[in-house]
Amino acid sequence: MRYMNSVLSLMVTALLSGTTPAAEPPPTRISNPFYAMDTAFQRPGLSSDQQLDLVHELGFAGIAWHEESPEEASTIAQRCEKRGLKMLAIYCAAQVTAAGDITWSPTLPRLIEALKGHETILWLHIGGPGPAISDQLAEKPVVQKLRALADQARLSDVKVAIYPHLGEWTARFGDATKLADLVDRPNFGVSFNLCHCLATGDERNIPKLLGAAKKRLIIVQINGADSGVSGGQWKRLIQTLDKGTFDMAALLRKLKELGFAGPIGFQGYGIPGDARSILAPTMTAWRKLPN
Repeated sequence: MRYMNSVLSLMVTALLSGTTPAAEPPPTRISNPFYAMDTAFQRPGLSSDQQLDLVHELGFAGIAWHEESPEEASTIAQRCEKRGLKMLAIYCAAQVTAAGDITWSPTLPRLIEALKGHETILWLHIGGPGPAISDQLAEKPVVQKLRALADQARLSDVKVAIYPHLGEWTARFGDATKLADLVDRPNFGVSFNLCHCLATGDERNIPKLLGAAKKRLIIVQINGADSGVSGGQWKRLIQTLDKGTFDMAALLRKLKELGFAGPIGFQGYGIPGDARSILAPTMTAWRKLPN
């Protein structure tokens, strides 16, 4: 009763003095640029311009794109920038043999040059059998060639990030980090891909893996997902951001703890529906997440 009287007394005093009790500050919102992968918005029914318009309308900071010719990639980047968007990443392929030789498209050097000035990160997903990553050393051909690629990219102010992908040589995020450590270039690092990290069975290890990758982490991809699921169960591992049982807030807290300020993107591969039905609830969920 005394507590209630005290509260009422404070309220009456505030009203008489013309002031109101201070409201609790709203939760801090996420400040990282939030982008949409083209897997989420390249759907039938919209032209490419309409797709970019939708991404801009819903408030995304930019997009991630797929490998194209240097001329086409530059055109898309410019079309994004006219809308206030950025082409924050572009998905490119490499192959590594069992003997340890790595190759990529012969146009990749020109693509890197075309990306200069656009702040685009070159995603490199590395397929092929490859040798054991644990056997890689600084003088091995794969490491040497990746160093040369990083050095070339640096001339165009482009960063390169290994994109872990289930079934590929660098499927595991931890292996991608080890490889980036061996390459040891300031503009060469890793991309954390939530759905593929879950698919490889590393859910419990995510905080530790992110901690080990702190100085190599360049870019992140998230999506709604169910906890406790591994393997290629993509319907459960790739959902709109408002769905799934995985603790997204805990992941974002870990990224904040590590001081990660880079782009965070939404992976929409295989989600049924049109682009708006995928992107709109995702952006709403993103805006509700605390930083």
